Parts: sequence; C-alpha cells; structure tokens
Amino acid sequence: MLTLDKIYHAAYVLKDVARMTDLIAAPKLPTKAELYLKTENLQVTGSFKLRGAYYKISQLNEEQKAAGIIACSAGNHAQGVALAATRQGAKSVVYMPDSAPISKVEATKALGAEVCLTKGTYDDAYEAAVKKQQETGATFIHPFNDDEVIAGQGTIGLEIMEQMRDVEAIIVPIGGGGLISGVAYAAKHLNPNVKIYGVQAANAPSMYESVRTGEAVTLPKVATFADGIAVKHPGDNTFALVKEYVDEIVTVSEDEIAAAILAMMEKQKLVAEGAGAVSVAAAMFDKLPIEGKKTVCIVSGGNIDVSILSRVITRGLITSGRNSNLQIALEDKPGQLVGVSEIIAKCGANVVRVNHEYSDPNMAITSCFLTVAMETRDFAQINEIKKQLTEAGFKIIS
Repeated sequence: MLTLDKIYHAAYVLKDVARMTDLIAAPKLPTKAELYLKTENLQVTGSFKLRGAYYKISQLNEEQKAAGIIACSAGNHAQGVALAATRQGAKSVVYMPDSAPISKVEATKALGAEVCLTKGTYDDAYEAAVKKQQETGATFIHPFNDDEVIAGQGTIGLEIMEQMRDVEAIIVPIGGGGLISGVAYAAKHLNPNVKIYGVQAANAPSMYESVRTGEAVTLPKVATFADGIAVKHPGDNTFALVKEYVDEIVTVSEDEIAAAILAMMEKQKLVAEGAGAVSVAAAMFDKLPIEGKKTVCIVSGGNIDVSILSRVITRGLITSGRNSNLQIALEDKPGQLVGVSEIIAKCGANVVRVNHEYSDPNMAITSCFLTVAMETRDFAQINEIKKQLTEAGFKIIS
C-alpha cells in the first residue's frame, strides 16, 4: 500500500543512486505561467524511471533477486531496471516493442540487461514478459502498476516541494500513470492546495479516456512518437490514485509536442523526448488554467532517438511558424518571381526553396504554380507576407 512514509523511505534508498535534478526557471518559453522545469531528462539513464525500478528491486529479498528480474518497457523503464538489477547483483531480461528507439535498446543492453524485442506496442511486450515470468518464476518489475515503483517515482514530488515550497501547479506526463500517481500522492499530502495536472499524447489517451468514462479503458491502438507514454491501458493502482489526487488531464497533439521539444532546445538548451515534452506542450498551448501561477513542468525524459530528431525539429518549426510554404498562381512571364522575392525579402523572411509547376491540369496554359519554402519568425510575419503579396496582385492558393 502506498504511504508517504514509503515515499520518504524510497528517497533515502535512492539518495546515492538518483540525483536530485535541478528545478530551473523557464521565462523564455511562450506560456502565461511562471514556468519552471523539473529536469528528469538529466537524470541518471536520462529518465525518471530509474527511481521506481531501483527502489522496487531494492525491496526484493535475495531469493527473489536470484530468480532473476523480468520487465517490459518502451525504453526508459528498461534502462532503469537494467542499471538497478546490475548494481544489485541480479540478472535482468527486458521485453521491448520492436518499435522502440534503437538508442534505448542499445543503452539497455549496455547497462547489463538481455533485451527481447516483441512485435507490436508496449502492451504486446507486457504480455510476452508476463508469460515468460510465469514460465521461469523470475520476479516481474512492472513499469507503473506497483506501489513500490510508484513510491520511487513519488520522490520527484518530495523534491519539488522541497525545492519550491510555494509551487501552485505541477504538470506531469502520463503513460501508465506511475509518475503522476507518485508525484500527486506526495505533493497533495504535503500541500493539499497544489494543483496536479496530467498530460497525454492525443494519439494515446488511455488515462484521459479512463477518467472521462469512469472506468479503465483499453485503447484499440496507440500511435505517437512519444513512445514513452504510448500505453493502451492504465494500471489499476494508478487509475485509482489518479482519480483521487489528480485535478485534470488534458491531451496534446503530435505537432504541439514537436513544438515543445524545439522550444526547449532553442530557449532552454535542453533535449527532451516526446514523452518528456508533453507537460511543456500543455503549458505552451494553453491547455490548463495556469495563467500567472508558479508552475512546474516535469520533463520526464530526454532519450529521443537522433534518427527522428530532425523530423521532430522540422515539425516544430512548422507548428511554431518558423517554416512556411506558400503556393502562388502566377502568369508565366518575366519578372513574376522577382516581384514575389522582393516582397518576401522586404518582410524579412528568407527563401530556402522554390519550385515551378507547369503541368497541373487545373491551371491555364499560360500560368504556373510557384511554391516557395521560407524561414520565418512567426505566424504574424507569415500573415504579413500573404497580405502584401495579395495587395500586389498575386493570387495565393495555399
């Protein structure tokens, strides 16, 4: 059973294992709140997951450790389990979905675990791990639906309340619910007035839908690049705790997550993975009633696969108005391109790519479509460019 004493005990066990991550001001991020970031992306293994995994394994007896450790994970819990098991002299086997980022798979192996990739999502890896545990008698370390794992994650709540006693709101990413359950339990017991808000990816809203309907929901599928929170079904323990201690849950889109990752890189010099950035995305895109409030966003992890980072940045640039494409219908005669370029340059934007299209059957034979890719400051600048082009007689298609 989860208690505040258990969370404090977890903090004692973890004091030489997990670092107390910094709580840093984020005044440059575009939000209406007084925003701070709890930088669990800078935690050992790059994620908060070490806390729960290490504390859980530390509470096993020698016989349980000798039987071996089995876990399932989208990547971050895997690394926490691998490090914790290796340090405590236990052999670990971790089941991961075959879609898990290569960086997380290799990091898990490097920390001493055997990795078994399974076809499908986290939930498929979970089923395979449970089956193996039943066959072997090894000790299963659940990534979220376990009171000792939740207690380990709850140490983040203790740290926030110690680092900022007058915090008014804490925004927490949700996958299965282990992190928010622990943080909410700790924070609410220390200060019942603090607001706890949860955030899920709109394409993986299992806890959001469960709270909305009043019963634990299993989603037919999840599809988000925030792989750390791509969970079809929340935990029974975590669902009960979320219903009792969490004030509100919201969702954010893939584009909003990408914009948050970009903003943290550019403004705060921090790298967050998709799951770690959803809290900041909720603050940036006004999903929650935090205007003027002293608000902490937990950046839960930073293990983003570099192979998708460039795509995420590109999406973030588009979502924040930093990249834009214009399609303009032109008469195919000399000087047209010069006219367009002069207006874009006068407005302060930078043209990075131009393409002429002559073969579209919907255009006149003497016309063409001009597609211009631009680097821009924001949506206000994009709108000003469109306005001046229109006033100059150019027809904007999109």
